[in-house]
Amino acid sequence: MAVAAFTLLAGAASEAQAQGPGSGGPTPGTPAAEVPLDGGASLLLAAGAAYGLKRLRNRRKS
Repeated sequence: MAVAAFTLLAGAASEAQAQGPGSGGPTPGTPAAEVPLDGGASLLLAAGAAYGLKRLRNRRKS
């Protein structure tokens, strides 16, 4: 059973290639290829820290 599962996954992995070379996508360094990571990432980090502190306070109360 394990050999059959491995064979199936290995066959699927060879077919799951994203894009071939020269597919016509944006090249690195062009303004269209850059992604801004300023406001959203810092808000997510702050929300995660606040949630962690809340969980710690609730754990200490009980």
